[in-house]
Amino acid sequence: MIEVEKIIQELCPDGVEYKPLAEVSIMQRGTSVTKNNIVTGDIPVISGGKEPAYYCDTANREGETITVAGSGAGAGYLQYWDKPIFVCDAFSIKGKEEVLTKYLYYFLTSKQDYIYSTKKGGGVPHVHISSIDKMLVPLPPLAAQREIVHVLDKFTLLSQELAAELAARRVQYEYYRNKLLTFPDTKVVELKDIAEIGTGSHNTNEGLEEGEYPFFVRSQDVRRLNTFDFDETAIITSGDGVGVGKIFHYIEGKYALHQRAYRIKITDNNVNPKYFYYYMKATFFDYIQKTAVNSSVTSIRRPMLEQYRVPVPTIEAQNRLVYVLDNFEMVCSDLKIGLPAEIEKRQQQYEYYRDKLLTFDNKSATILQTDRQTDRQTDRQTDRQ
Repeated sequence: MIEVEKIIQELCPDGVEYKPLAEVSIMQRGTSVTKNNIVTGDIPVISGGKEPAYYCDTANREGETITVAGSGAGAGYLQYWDKPIFVCDAFSIKGKEEVLTKYLYYFLTSKQDYIYSTKKGGGVPHVHISSIDKMLVPLPPLAAQREIVHVLDKFTLLSQELAAELAARRVQYEYYRNKLLTFPDTKVVELKDIAEIGTGSHNTNEGLEEGEYPFFVRSQDVRRLNTFDFDETAIITSGDGVGVGKIFHYIEGKYALHQRAYRIKITDNNVNPKYFYYYMKATFFDYIQKTAVNSSVTSIRRPMLEQYRVPVPTIEAQNRLVYVLDNFEMVCSDLKIGLPAEIEKRQQQYEYYRDKLLTFDNKSATILQTDRQTDRQTDRQTDRQ
């Protein structure tokens, strides 16, 4: 921080220039993957999601590249690459001579919310080059850019190390969870014998940002509604879609439900619903892989749920398991303790220093009205005068 401030004071005491993104970078649309490219390969293919696919053995971008997802739920999502990639339903950004690509990446991540806000389109939202090419970019000297990148790289590396450690803890947790949920000599029943199984009646587009009751759809995200369908203790799982067999919710109370999400209400007093929730999380995906109906997506039919086999140890054993697994889950997930808390703290530090390092006096006094960060910068200048 001190070195960056020193460089800025020495080389640009009156502030830095701001120029449109299109002037300081090379922005290129992606290209469609041809049949000849669709092979088993190790080249990341960047499209509309947050995770790349791997079905290409050729690249259309080399070296340092920033990618912006072009369409779908992840439209506008930023990624930085320092290896060959194939940009498909996305576009790429690369800094010109006097602008480091990694510096541009950190600047653009500070504007991620703004980039998301530029989405256009009805059913499938899109972010285009024209949506952000006029965004104003501060241009400190290269020496300052290098130092900013150096500082922010340190924060990024620390966060990555903590995330890797947390991932290892989760693997360890899943191993012990699966061991605890293995019962070689226990009575096994079909789910239909211990539970009521049903679906909801709502569509995803009925969901609200804010509402009185949780609304479970076909994803891990929980939406809201101002009406409820059920008031009970239940386990919720998706009936179809990309997350089928991996999406689970445990609810006690009032909630609304999607028409292609299943509710499972345990009706047998000898089964702890939370025990079943943990057992289902540990084993259901493998069961679905063997029995699911495959069309364009994997889907679950009610008979598959009804015939799902569940071991039923004594209620005392179930309660002990729930106690242990609740604590495991808390250690892995609770943002108030352990590694998740440390990761959250480091992320907050990174965002604070990133925004501080990327805030400059505007030498040209040009303001992009739609950019909230630039507006805040101008407010601070006014306060100092």
